[in-house]
Amino acid sequence: MVNIGRGMPNLVESGVRLVCKVKIIGVSAQTFLLRVSNLNFEEFNGIPGKNAFDASPKLTKRIAAELSKPFMFEYAKGRVGDIRTSAEISDTIVNIVRGIIGFFQVTVKTTQRVYELEEFGIHGLCQSTYANEEDANSQELSVTQIVDINNCKKKAAIYRGMALAVDNKLSKERGDSVISTVRYVYTVKPTVDGGLIKKAHALERQHFSPFNVKGGNSKLQATKELVLLSVTDTVVTPAVGPMISRGNLVYKFVKVLAQIPILMKKLDDPVPKIADMIKRLAQANIYQTDSATSEDVVVLFQLLRVTSLENHEVLWKQLSGNDEHRRWLLDTIVEVADARVLKFLKNRFKAGDVSANEAGQTLLIAFNHLAAETDLMEMAKEFLSMPFSKSHPMLWNTVVLSYGSLVYRYCTYEYDRSCPAAVVQPLLDLVIDGLKRNNEFDMVLALKAIGNAGHPSSIKTIRRFLPGVSAAPVTLPARVLSAAVQSLRHLAVRDPHSVQDITVSLFVQRHLPTEIRMLACMILFETKPPLALVSTVTAFLLEEADMHVASFSYSLIGSIAKSSTPDNHFLSTACNVAVKILAPKFGRVSYHYSKAMHLDWFNDDFLIGTATEIFMLKNAASYIPTEIVTKGKFHFIGKILQLVELQDWKTLPGDKPLLSAYTRIFGQEFFFADLNNDLIQSVIKTVSPSAGKESPVWSMIENLQKGMSWHWTKPFLMFETRYIQATSLGLPLEISKYYNTVTTITVNAKAAISPPLTDRLGQLLTSDVSLVTDGFAGFSKDQFVFHGINTDIFQCGAELKSKTVVAIPWEFSMKMNVKQKTFEIDLPACKEETKLFSVKFDVYAVSRNIEEPSRAKMTPMMPDSVEANKDIEPPKQRYLTSGQKIVKFDIYHPQVKVCAEANIYGAVFCVEFEATRSHYIDEYPLYYFLGYTNFACTIQPVQSNKPVDKIHIEMNASLTKYPVSVRHLLDTLQKLPKYATKSFHHSSSSSSSRTSHQASFKAKEASASEALNANSEPVFAIKVLAMNGNTKPEGYEVAAFYTPAAQMDNTQLIVSQIGEEANWKLCTDANVDKVRQEQLKMHLRWGAECQSYEMSMKTATAHLPGSRPTLKAKIHWKTVPGYMIEVGKSIEKYIPGMAFLLGFYQKHATNAKHEVSASVVAATAGSIATTIKLPDLTVYHQEIAIPIQVTDFEDGQQLMGNSTLEMHKEL
Repeated sequence: MVNIGRGMPNLVESGVRLVCKVKIIGVSAQTFLLRVSNLNFEEFNGIPGKNAFDASPKLTKRIAAELSKPFMFEYAKGRVGDIRTSAEISDTIVNIVRGIIGFFQVTVKTTQRVYELEEFGIHGLCQSTYANEEDANSQELSVTQIVDINNCKKKAAIYRGMALAVDNKLSKERGDSVISTVRYVYTVKPTVDGGLIKKAHALERQHFSPFNVKGGNSKLQATKELVLLSVTDTVVTPAVGPMISRGNLVYKFVKVLAQIPILMKKLDDPVPKIADMIKRLAQANIYQTDSATSEDVVVLFQLLRVTSLENHEVLWKQLSGNDEHRRWLLDTIVEVADARVLKFLKNRFKAGDVSANEAGQTLLIAFNHLAAETDLMEMAKEFLSMPFSKSHPMLWNTVVLSYGSLVYRYCTYEYDRSCPAAVVQPLLDLVIDGLKRNNEFDMVLALKAIGNAGHPSSIKTIRRFLPGVSAAPVTLPARVLSAAVQSLRHLAVRDPHSVQDITVSLFVQRHLPTEIRMLACMILFETKPPLALVSTVTAFLLEEADMHVASFSYSLIGSIAKSSTPDNHFLSTACNVAVKILAPKFGRVSYHYSKAMHLDWFNDDFLIGTATEIFMLKNAASYIPTEIVTKGKFHFIGKILQLVELQDWKTLPGDKPLLSAYTRIFGQEFFFADLNNDLIQSVIKTVSPSAGKESPVWSMIENLQKGMSWHWTKPFLMFETRYIQATSLGLPLEISKYYNTVTTITVNAKAAISPPLTDRLGQLLTSDVSLVTDGFAGFSKDQFVFHGINTDIFQCGAELKSKTVVAIPWEFSMKMNVKQKTFEIDLPACKEETKLFSVKFDVYAVSRNIEEPSRAKMTPMMPDSVEANKDIEPPKQRYLTSGQKIVKFDIYHPQVKVCAEANIYGAVFCVEFEATRSHYIDEYPLYYFLGYTNFACTIQPVQSNKPVDKIHIEMNASLTKYPVSVRHLLDTLQKLPKYATKSFHHSSSSSSSRTSHQASFKAKEASASEALNANSEPVFAIKVLAMNGNTKPEGYEVAAFYTPAAQMDNTQLIVSQIGEEANWKLCTDANVDKVRQEQLKMHLRWGAECQSYEMSMKTATAHLPGSRPTLKAKIHWKTVPGYMIEVGKSIEKYIPGMAFLLGFYQKHATNAKHEVSASVVAATAGSIATTIKLPDLTVYHQEIAIPIQVTDFEDGQQLMGNSTLEMHKEL
């Protein structure tokens, strides 16, 4: 019997139970025959103690038909040998028999009470601990065997889909996501010949969590029991037919990856099913993403995986004539992931019946999802020599880089450090050939592929490209040197000592290009160097003359010193020591020099964390960085996955690329491109106003005038990770994660140009251009996490099912005139609800069997989370008894819906959230994620004051006079009382210096006001109006004014409501002092004629003589709406607690009312001091560490003069 769930009261679980009689007949001294009878198979899906097992008669009949046939096995001295059956018996049934006879694999030592052995069992070669106890009365021996499945040397388990994630042993020491143990208990009766097993019992437990198992988990419990019914003597040997060997007791995985655990379909006659499904999916997603069918794509993957190559070719002939069907087949056949997809692609490459773009997309995904096996590696090599692969530069790049990625995964799964050199040899041959021909592009491409492969035997070849490391002199372009250094990135983990020798040698060569030395430093620290090596680098840096190298290295060491991720545990300590030594010399180096930044966090409860790295490499010849590299890493359950890495290389010699960029995902580079001067000039010429009919843009415009339609749909299995482990029952336990997405983009457009173009593109700038368009952009992402038993005939387990949908439809018409700077858009009124974004997930107990698909059950693990259940309980606490333990848990069911209505426009935007959680005290943090969750953002129609036909948006940036509604407001502004300025200084002292300053400020404001009255013109105006026939439109108008003056530039933004009797307005006035540019002031007024509410803000930077740089900000309000006061009070309640959690000190103080101020002071080069003043509270922190270093401002002080002193006093 096996059941899977959370092991907590009142939660749904799933399981199966198999009961049978077993008859074992001795054929010879060491050969036995086993037969099964009276079999009954039952399924469970419900709450333990409330629901019962359900019989599955059809599946029982199917299993019994195979188990009733004879099985032969060898057995001697407690060891099960070869197992033989007839050829037609399925592997699933053979493994179940392994679970039965696994009881007999036991070592009994009567001379020892406790002993340990390493022995083979159904789980592989594992460590067993035995304990014997003899019953003095019955003379029976009780034998207890504990098997530690976590630490098996040769474990019966397979792991697929995570080859690109690097193992992190230090993280695993903090916790794990999977823990498994098995306990066998035997009752043995001594006999003359040895012993007789009277009964045996096995209990296997596995705890799984996507986080740390200590914080709650999904539990699998498998039990099996064997009871001796009778022993009889017989001399009759039953007749058996031909048999074949099926291996020993160790669990066998045969085609186990073919069965996807989240579905169970009959897979007979797959070709018409595939063709029909592709046509149906293509039609369903022909305009927009159909989220209701996105899960069916996984069914399509399953069908393709059981289809032969011959049938794949049949499907290609049927579907390739239709562009939509063709694309769906190419995008999904890549998930076959074995020799069939390689042969299918070879046929396409040889026939040339796919485009280079189609071939590149298909091969990229096929190679990266391919099962990395020896025979497949040989097949993949052939693509490197096929003429079609070299028919297009981007396709050739994809082939070479993808093969490198395949080598990396092959070595990870099959060999690791002892991976045969033959698999990487084609790439080594390519780079050596490029070196002989002095072909820079070929060398760079091959080195990038070698970097993807990360093969230890490639180090010898990489050395040939590195000066001071190679045996021969090296004079290669810096771009090739950079590619060679970066090709060591994976070897930094696989062979750190060799990489350390190379990178240190490069780093200490002061004659090398600055960028190469910094890259060497970057790779060196990826090897996690020990304290001694960090000390060597530190000593060398103390004598470093190149400030770019020194600044880069010091900032990198300083960032790592603050790291909290497990992989940097020891390195951060070494870097802390180095920082203390280097800080006196490099602690205040200017940001004009190269820098490195590393930011990270890690949570032990969740066993997850993230890291971000930014590297800016410069040299003395240019202030602009020559290289910029950004990296992101994700730490989870003992592994590190490099998410995205981006780089660009600039300012190269004239005949070389001006810009070279690459992208890496999961540490694998899949794209790089060069931008040279010729290409830039070609693009400029193409879009130049003087370009004529020969320009490609001209033909695009002609097509747009005729009307164009473009549609693109991409189904993509983003990841499929599977961990399958044997259980003592002979059933495969699986933990899998699937993330599938369907993306759709549709664009329909038609343009009109008046007057039409005649001879050059520049005429567009003086023509009226109108455009009518509609379309859609969005995706549906389905994510599944499965934990349970997955066979080809039944499944049971816990399944998290999540769907994320983004849907952005559009329809509008547009008119514009570039010369007149006018722009108009008409949008249709909102007529139906549109869900822009939604996330929904829940956890289910699932039961499926192949004989009775209609009996499949998918029950929410929390019964209250059933969506149809409207009888919702309020949050409360319950106490339930689980055995002898009192379990306390809380039930949460929050429901929130917040809407922002725009009645004028007849639409409302809503955000809604609903969740159901059962929080068991000992299950932090898992309970945060297990349960029903629904979050959505929607736009819905709403009853408006007047019917709305359309929404009209008008933008004008060429105004020569004030809009009528704004002219009236300007007159109002002149009459506003001068207390606006006084209120800004409400909390100021009445000193003579402050009075003098206020008088000065009033004078400047008056001057600005006079200028506004005399010279102001709107910079731009925007109207957003609801239109309906001949009635007067309603909506809002925005106008911006800019008033230059001698000492102060003034900017005003005025928002006005348009409509009958509408007088609501918002006025924003901001000014920047030209003399003291570090000061910004803003005044905000809104309400009826901008006179109901008022708020002002001020920010300034200051650097007083002998002090550190300071930033000050102040917000003052006079009157604000009641809801803002309530929100402010709600926030204020949380400030003391948040301040305490963040390490701030606090004190009650009587500060200025209606005012919040903050100051930030650079306390040291690596920290700041912060003070925040609220009306009744002051919070402060004297030293907050920051990831960047505060630059020395002494030179800037001389430029700023004494103006900062005045600003400081003013604030």
